[in-house]
Amino acid sequence: MKTMNRYFYKYNSPFELECGEKLEQLEICYHITDNFTTDKKVIWICHALTANSNPEEWWPNFVGKGKLFDTDKYSVICANILGSCYGSTGPASFDQNGNQYLLSFPNITVRDIVRAHDILRERLGIRHIDIVIGGSIGGFQALEWSIMFPEKIAGMVLLACNAKVSPWGTAFNETQRMALFSDPSFEEQNSISGGAKGLETARAIALLSYRSYKGYKLTQSEEDCDKLFAEKACSYQKYQGKKLKDRFNAYSYYTLTKSIDSHNVGRGRGGVEKALSQIKAKPLIIGIDSDVLFPLEEQKFLAENIPNSQFEIISSDFGHDGFLLEWKSITAAIKKHIKIIQ
Repeated sequence: MKTMNRYFYKYNSPFELECGEKLEQLEICYHITDNFTTDKKVIWICHALTANSNPEEWWPNFVGKGKLFDTDKYSVICANILGSCYGSTGPASFDQNGNQYLLSFPNITVRDIVRAHDILRERLGIRHIDIVIGGSIGGFQALEWSIMFPEKIAGMVLLACNAKVSPWGTAFNETQRMALFSDPSFEEQNSISGGAKGLETARAIALLSYRSYKGYKLTQSEEDCDKLFAEKACSYQKYQGKKLKDRFNAYSYYTLTKSIDSHNVGRGRGGVEKALSQIKAKPLIIGIDSDVLFPLEEQKFLAENIPNSQFEIISSDFGHDGFLLEWKSITAAIKKHIKIIQ
């Protein structure tokens, strides 16, 4: 049963970006509980790379009536990130000349995304957020929000993320962007569907960082031990590439992978450790033991440098995607440490 509704907010003033450029108009798509009120505890969910603003769709075991983030008990909100293709301003939007931005969309940063969402928070009359939660690049946003607007964030849950993009992560991002450019239609920019084949390949590359050796062995092993050529994993990679291509676009994918490469909480703040040490929100940090994209050492670093941190390790065979799949263990960890979620 759907308990969150979709809305759009138009910010009609120029929106300045960290790169020095600006958007003349900003539109933010968001989902919010239909019984929203600031009299209830406010939970703000920050979504990951290719998700949308409807967590009941992509995090169904966590969000909804009677779930961990009970939409009857709490005021729950999730906003689509700047640069995405699910309603917020991005490469599919039109510039002042009436043309879609495509590759001309400005480079955005995680801090730009957070500033846009804080404008929405203010517009909705939310004085402070009781819990901001995010996994992967959703965790980047939650972390930045706690630093940029410390008086607005009471508690946060960070899942499978880090304080600064790693060379390993940037290498994966660049390899995916190389895949986009290998499709001639991407640079031709004839329509928003440009780069579709490149996007399929980029997604297949990304999956290798999202899953694990054991996860593939469990789910993609051949059932016929006499098969001449293995093909199950091949079919899976192609299927996942096409699945993303059918719901996303290559220009948003390019924009958002570039935004990941901007992630560094220490930039302009005297270094990562200093920035983390000034966080006032009460943090719960959760890592996945098989995550090769954001290995446990990165969450341990967060826990060691953010004051009053609680740290939990989740066991999973499915790598980084464990933050989406291991809902029972994550639910138990959150209930254990976050007093308002009981």
